[in-house]
Amino acid sequence: MKLEEIAPHVFACLQQKPGLGFSNSGLIDRGGGLVVDTFWDLPHTREMIDHYSNVWATPPRRVVNTHYNGDHCWGNQLFPQADLIGHRRCAESFFKENPALLQSLKGMDVSGQPGLAGLKRGLEPWDFSGVELTPPSVLFDDRLEIQLNGSPVEMVYVGPAHTDSDVVVHFPEKRVVFAGDVVFRLCSPIGWEGTYARWIAALDYIISLNPDVVVPGHGPLCGIEGPREMKAYLEYVREESKSFFDAGLSVAEAARRIDLGPYEVWDGPERLFFNVERAYRELRGDPPDAPIDANFLFAGATQLYLERWAGGT
Repeated sequence: MKLEEIAPHVFACLQQKPGLGFSNSGLIDRGGGLVVDTFWDLPHTREMIDHYSNVWATPPRRVVNTHYNGDHCWGNQLFPQADLIGHRRCAESFFKENPALLQSLKGMDVSGQPGLAGLKRGLEPWDFSGVELTPPSVLFDDRLEIQLNGSPVEMVYVGPAHTDSDVVVHFPEKRVVFAGDVVFRLCSPIGWEGTYARWIAALDYIISLNPDVVVPGHGPLCGIEGPREMKAYLEYVREESKSFFDAGLSVAEAARRIDLGPYEVWDGPERLFFNVERAYRELRGDPPDAPIDANFLFAGATQLYLERWAGGT
């Protein structure tokens, strides 16, 4: 984890380790302060707070969650002095994920259950004990603008893209965008609720802002090339998936056959399984908010990794 100043009084707290849940956060230290996203557990969020405390004038008066996934909001309780801001759907979906359940999974015997086994391995660095789900209470629908010492900061709903609650935070004066999980940088994305079309439209919106710095939800800082590369990845996987869907292949077979080309070196290439399955859901005509079988997805991704990137072992 490291703190990086990306503009005067604007910081990113970056988790440098690849793997599940290692997200990024941001801080605008003006007008009482604004933090963008907390982390997946309390120890990592406390470490983030330690980094921020070296530069902030006072603890922030506001925290915004870019969406409801726990790796962007389960540390909210450690900001008791702050207004918690989020999209209305973020608050509505906040209890879809259960920290106590994930903590119990860390101690379970999951032999013979590849989906749970893959998820359990991803959870090893995390300690969800003590997490009290603390959803945002300052809610908006389309857009919310706040003033920090006279400088506007815009929070814009761009979902359903990665989830049904995606928000990007734009600081026009400094040409900075905190993109949440609309942008994964040099790591393969995972999509939940939403559609390819909406996700690509969200990326086009970020590109239209022409930022100097984009803070992605996961991965290193970037400029406008980050959302452009994400858009290219999504368009490519969607088109490849359609070809295999039309040919009658299963999700697993399609994921085995898709040539990832330059995306092969991105962290978590096995997440391709998630993205092919999302494309198949759309091609079948499933509604974007249809229930998702997470165990099937993690099992498929685990098997894909073993077959394509671990020598079948």
